[in-house]
Amino acid sequence: MSLLNVTFPLPLLALEHGALVLGGLLLYLLTTRIGQQRRPPSSAVSWVLLIALLPYLGIPLFLLFGTRKFVRPPRRRSPHPLTTLAPLAGHWATGLLAAIHVPPPRHNLAITFHEDGEASQQALFHLIARTQRDLAVCSFLLASDAFGWAVGDALIHSVQRGVKVRLLLDALGDLRWSRRQVTRLQAAGVEVRWFMPLLHNPLRGRLNLRNHRKMLISDGRHLWSGGRNLAAEYFVGKRRHAAWVDLSFVAEGELAGQARQLFEHDWQTVNGLHPVRPLPAGPSPTATGPLAQLIPCGPDMADDTLYDLLLTASYQAQQRLVAVTPYFVPDDALLSAWTLACRRGVSFTLLLPRRSNHRLADVAREPALRELAAAGAEILLYPGMLHAKAFLVDDTLALCGSANLDGRSLFLNFELMTAFYGPAEIRWLSDWVGRRAEKSAHYRASNPGLARGLLEGIVRTVGYQL
Repeated sequence: MSLLNVTFPLPLLALEHGALVLGGLLLYLLTTRIGQQRRPPSSAVSWVLLIALLPYLGIPLFLLFGTRKFVRPPRRRSPHPLTTLAPLAGHWATGLLAAIHVPPPRHNLAITFHEDGEASQQALFHLIARTQRDLAVCSFLLASDAFGWAVGDALIHSVQRGVKVRLLLDALGDLRWSRRQVTRLQAAGVEVRWFMPLLHNPLRGRLNLRNHRKMLISDGRHLWSGGRNLAAEYFVGKRRHAAWVDLSFVAEGELAGQARQLFEHDWQTVNGLHPVRPLPAGPSPTATGPLAQLIPCGPDMADDTLYDLLLTASYQAQQRLVAVTPYFVPDDALLSAWTLACRRGVSFTLLLPRRSNHRLADVAREPALRELAAAGAEILLYPGMLHAKAFLVDDTLALCGSANLDGRSLFLNFELMTAFYGPAEIRWLSDWVGRRAEKSAHYRASNPGLARGLLEGIVRTVGYQL
């Protein structure tokens, strides 16, 4: 009998398949454990199941999308930095953030919040018009609608006045908008770079690690930041729909200088990730004024800075926690910390849109909302699209910026939040939340049916990567 006729296809195929699955799971284990790639349990389960059940699809997808901390810088011990800021000596937040190498708080000449999109629009165009030397703009997207074109016109006018203008856009976030806008900006002299283009060296960054930071820095002295992208719905509304409810602010002083250094880091590493170069502390030239602190978070940070801060705040709060977010899909540890805070007598208020612009996010949030409601949290549903991101802890800390309370913002995106320690800024944000709460309805939990519960579980499991 010919040796060619002696074959064992099924055992061999099963053996090869098993070896591939085993190799894929070993790859997952080595990548996540040796690389210290902390991730929510739902994400870990979804990756393991995908690799085990569909290895020919799961392994390539994991290689493309599975790494969330591409470079993890070495940790260094550092001295406690609070000696220069007596008003914050002993504050739990500054101590924590110092330990994970977040730039320290700084006094600023002025900080002004914007009540609505119209006020934010005026501040944005005012800063662009007054810039004399250097203008740095970072946004998830720049739309080709009337508002986006007006922003483009303002940038072009700045170039014509001799201002150096740089624009950093997320390649995926801006994918659905016309590139005609960017083409005309480049032709006029605006320097444009795309963050993590769709076609790039996969060894220099993962496709699903997106830049969601929003900031405009004028001459290194004025910072416009918050949750608004450069599109009409965030400022003036579009197609007979009202503008989304959002938050932004302008800071004059040291915060802008730190933001400029962060922009320079993103600008230079636009096509990949490199070890973080911590922003130098240095003495603050301004001894008085509103205290604020930049909190960058994302794959370019050694720690999950915002997540660590939120988790610690849940156990440090004595009177209240207030959260505002359009998308609410926290991981199990954060949700447990919030429910425990409720049960030990801390007031927890959560403000969400009744229906967001992402239907899957609304489905995925339901299990967490039911658990919080059962613990005694106050959950308020705003009638319109609320895109603001804020978090208040007692009367000692308030956060505002670009990060949502979901896995993508907390673990995957490059985000930028700002911590405010001054009583005037905390009071303004608290009053702003109160005015929106007055227009909101209370959430009423209801038990889902079998089909609904299954849908929520599936969406929540895979939603971390969406």
